[in-house]
Amino acid sequence: MLKPTYPYYLANEAVAANTDLEVTDKYSGEVATRVALADAKAIDQAIAAAEAAMPAMRAFPPFRRQAVIDHCVARFRERFDELAMALCIEAGKPINDSRGEATRLIDTFRVAAEESVRIDGEIVNLEISARAKGYHGYVKRVPIGPCSFISPFNFPLNLAAHKVAPALAAGVPFVLKPASRTPVGALIIGEVLAETDLPKGAFSILPAHRDGADLFTTDERFKLLSFTGSPAVGWDLKKKAGKKKVVLELGGNAAAVVDADQGAKLDYVVDRLAFGAYYQSGQSCIGVQRILVHASIYDALREKLIAKVKSLKMGDPKDEKTFVGPMISESEAKRLALWMERAVQAGAKIVAGGKVDGAMFEATLLENVGRDTDLYRREAFGPVAILERFDDFGRALDIVNDSDFGLQAGVFTDSLANAHRAWDGLEVGGVVINDIPSFRVDNMPYGGVKDSGLGREGVRYAIEDMTELRLMVMRETW
Repeated sequence: MLKPTYPYYLANEAVAANTDLEVTDKYSGEVATRVALADAKAIDQAIAAAEAAMPAMRAFPPFRRQAVIDHCVARFRERFDELAMALCIEAGKPINDSRGEATRLIDTFRVAAEESVRIDGEIVNLEISARAKGYHGYVKRVPIGPCSFISPFNFPLNLAAHKVAPALAAGVPFVLKPASRTPVGALIIGEVLAETDLPKGAFSILPAHRDGADLFTTDERFKLLSFTGSPAVGWDLKKKAGKKKVVLELGGNAAAVVDADQGAKLDYVVDRLAFGAYYQSGQSCIGVQRILVHASIYDALREKLIAKVKSLKMGDPKDEKTFVGPMISESEAKRLALWMERAVQAGAKIVAGGKVDGAMFEATLLENVGRDTDLYRREAFGPVAILERFDDFGRALDIVNDSDFGLQAGVFTDSLANAHRAWDGLEVGGVVINDIPSFRVDNMPYGGVKDSGLGREGVRYAIEDMTELRLMVMRETW
């Protein structure tokens, strides 16, 4: 279970503040713990400490960075059950999904440990004309400077890790603001980092109210802002960020396309679609929201998918058999229920689920949803999926692209030609063939286009954003 209170971390040190933040058990609604809440003064002190730590971090050699990250990996393994249960309580994430995320936390840090000693440069041949004879170019990567990180509620461990672990590998000091609804996982990461010999000021982890955290965005001492969250908030932060580099991992309304040749594989396809649409109550930016099925197999897939959706157990996330737990809040469930009601009023049909009780939202499948409704065009971010048919594969790709978002898409097909058509034609950051768009491995480049964001996560790709290229030109002398 959770501790009664958790400190925040300011310049590597635990601090118990005068003001705290209640963290609720998302299933019971009861207060599960309290965490120290940082004010603007503490955030300013953290930024100053990060700036002061920059020389020591530049001098902190790769093998020592790797040792710090290896320590984290070992301690996360030792505290695995604690990390998983904290997730289960503070996020309402079913315990099996919570264990999966704790495993990914370890994977992300393990990959970062490997990458920390592989941040290489290159030799550039400058002798491209007679005037450059005798000149030689050398390029290396150097830490960009203090970084600001803002992580979301839905993957409070691993999406914080996708900022923290690359920062440790790159040698940049950082200040992290975890989501106020789910801050405990990030603070446990802070506990582990505090056990290491990182230079003072290398990290601060500060829960803070959104309206008191403007410095995370506006302060020019930060050289990079990495934000994961909603599109509306992310693009607004970009406007306020000034000259610093900005990386945004935002939302989506991900589609999965099922080609005509999948008739013999429907059991597999249906299992994957159900997982992608309803795992952790659909609160994933790459959760399956739109399912496009070729008309020749639509009825058969529809029947199997309805049966599968109805079989998913909803309830206490601590129960090993639970697949659908609570949404993050009752207000979010009400918002999604309103979108669903409006879609039904416009002609949509609920074919499975549809019941809502507080924050508990039944796994729900609809068809005939109008493409101009909020439920279709916006990010549902809940356990709702939309089923529709298509006759032509190229037209299906056009339908997927008719979206303000472009994070990932899944395509089930045995046709290599159609796989390449999808890869070439879909306006997304990633195309997953023969699986759901919800697939992610923590070393792959991950991010989107359009309203889904800017830049890429994935440890090596995040390190590239957290470092700058520095050129040295050397002239031979005679």
